[in-house]
Amino acid sequence: MKIKTITCHDVYNVGASLQAYALQTFLESLGNEVEIIDYKPDYLSNHYNLKAIANPLFDKPFLREMYLLAKLPERIKLIKGKRKRNFDDFKANYLKLTDRYITIDDLRFNPPDAELYFAGSDQIWNTLFQNGKDPAFYLNFGSDDIKRASYAASFATETIPIEYRSVISQWLAKLDYISVRESSGLNILKSLGINNGVQVLDPVFLLNKKCWESFDLSINTKDDYVLVYDFDNSKNVREIVQKISNETSCNIYSIQSFDYADKCFNQSGPIEFLKLVYNAKYVVSNSFHATAFSIIFGKQFWVLNREEAINTRMIDLTKSLGILDRMVSKKNEVSIESEIDYNEVYDKLNLMIDLSIEYIYKVLNGVNND
Repeated sequence: MKIKTITCHDVYNVGASLQAYALQTFLESLGNEVEIIDYKPDYLSNHYNLKAIANPLFDKPFLREMYLLAKLPERIKLIKGKRKRNFDDFKANYLKLTDRYITIDDLRFNPPDAELYFAGSDQIWNTLFQNGKDPAFYLNFGSDDIKRASYAASFATETIPIEYRSVISQWLAKLDYISVRESSGLNILKSLGINNGVQVLDPVFLLNKKCWESFDLSINTKDDYVLVYDFDNSKNVREIVQKISNETSCNIYSIQSFDYADKCFNQSGPIEFLKLVYNAKYVVSNSFHATAFSIIFGKQFWVLNREEAINTRMIDLTKSLGILDRMVSKKNEVSIESEIDYNEVYDKLNLMIDLSIEYIYKVLNGVNND
């Protein structure tokens, strides 16, 4: 079967890259011909963009030119840096992409050829971001003969603003099959009058540990280390990491540049991220995908809420696996002696994986039997 997926696959975020790869790879393993729609509107193109204006206050004549001139040296350095190269290499080597589309009109004028469109996964329906308000991520393009489904799409919040509810409900009503990543997503669907939604796992769980180990995950260190992946430069994250380090004599490795870390890996791409999680003794993060891969690799981890209101995904995952106690907020909630029983976790996880695969088979069979 010819399948096209659409997601935010090229935004220089390890979770976005790895979930796009996972869904593509799993669908291919079932004998399908799969490509990711290379949809890159302007609002997803600000990464490593010499002309991007991050602050609208500076988007004015004269100020704009001064702002861009001041940013130019650092941006040139970043564009030539190893981090961008690592992401670009991953995209080139592991993601199978269509031709580039810039606008929804491009998709509508020359839609990708497929028997099935899959929207997802990750935060494609998060209305805090522009992509959550973009009809492209609701598959609002292409012939009516093409079947449409979502896989593990995430709203990432408990509710969506009232001003978007009407149009989003119209877009979603045109999907033949709907699945979301969080139980909160099911609640949002029901509030929009859509009752056929299914909850499934993020696609990184569709590939087992052995599949992820097919990448070379060896790392050049003999250190025991606690890995920190912190989007907010959080005081609580730092205190928890330092507590673990003090109690275990582990070094502190960080994916961002933090002065309290023994080693920083701020040039990491998707594969480097996998290596760091795989070889860590402990993981502390406020990242959904750091949490997901900690579970896949059987790590002792703790996860904190993000400052942005996008925490339902971490809460939902840990709660469904019976490890909600790994959601913490302060260092006194962390106990090294309290270890995750992964036998119990994997019993629950495997049932959820089976249901997720069952949903995909339902979609594929529905297209084949139509």
